[in-house]
Amino acid sequence: MTGHAWDRVPIDAQSIEAPLSQAAIFLVVGVNEGADALAKVRDLLGGIDDLVKSVGFRDLSARLSCIVGIGSELWDRMGAPTKPRELKPFAAVEGTRHKAPATPGDLLFHIRAERPDFCFEFERILLRTLGSAVRMIDEVSGFRYFDARDLLGFVDGTANPVGHEIGQSALVGDEDSDFVGGSYVVVQKYLHDLAAWGETSTDLQEKILGRTKIDNIELDDDDAPRKSHKTLATIVDEDGNEHDILRDNMPFGRAGHGEFGTYFIGYTRHLWVIEKMLQRMFVGVPAGAYDRLLDFSTAHTGTTFFAPSRSMLATLAGGSSS
Repeated sequence: MTGHAWDRVPIDAQSIEAPLSQAAIFLVVGVNEGADALAKVRDLLGGIDDLVKSVGFRDLSARLSCIVGIGSELWDRMGAPTKPRELKPFAAVEGTRHKAPATPGDLLFHIRAERPDFCFEFERILLRTLGSAVRMIDEVSGFRYFDARDLLGFVDGTANPVGHEIGQSALVGDEDSDFVGGSYVVVQKYLHDLAAWGETSTDLQEKILGRTKIDNIELDDDDAPRKSHKTLATIVDEDGNEHDILRDNMPFGRAGHGEFGTYFIGYTRHLWVIEKMLQRMFVGVPAGAYDRLLDFSTAHTGTTFFAPSRSMLATLAGGSSS
């Protein structure tokens, strides 16, 4: 890959490299019009680390963290002199049978902790601080399900980069020097038809996912006429280089309402990597041979953000409004 020869995640980056947590809240809000609303958002961005410390000190082993992502339109409204090179609104993807819709969102707060009460308390204070400056768009509380499985019964996030690979895959390098240490973030909320999935044989489930269900062994489908989710989500460029992303997906649900889902959140150094992944999943390779997982999992949201470095957050907090 071009850019940094990453040895570690930069100290200035937000806590993107934090280990997978037991609980999370994914909060997407819109920022209301007016100078007062923007001023409140700036104050919040400037004090987000202090807020994490204020809540998190009660139990440091809870490992509370919060990553802030900023949408393209809000970035423009905040009047920053420069903008991440690839940042733009989520582009809807429509295949022959399934669609990845685009939905609004100015700010993403990815709140993580080992205890759900810490996520709740942080969100409560966060929203109280923002007050009428924002409007709620989407709020999902996720939980770690057994040994990092999704509600379909398969281990999720197996292909995540580790160690120095996190920086190579998830963080912007010297190719966009003003935004080194930042990350593009795409979120989607998928709802599963567990009844239909439960009626599907384990053998077919494994072919659809590309892994064995019990022991999580990768299956080879190079010669298969229909590619698995695993293969379609693997992105290789024209030079044969594989481009990973960092996923921190979480299951969520309300059994009493028949709601069972996976909240997809992907951090990437290059936005085009996730865009190509979604094209392969929803349109198919070749066209029409879409990801069969979509027959059981429906995307209801799709939003793109940029999670800047801590120093860039401070710059945005102190900038003048437009």
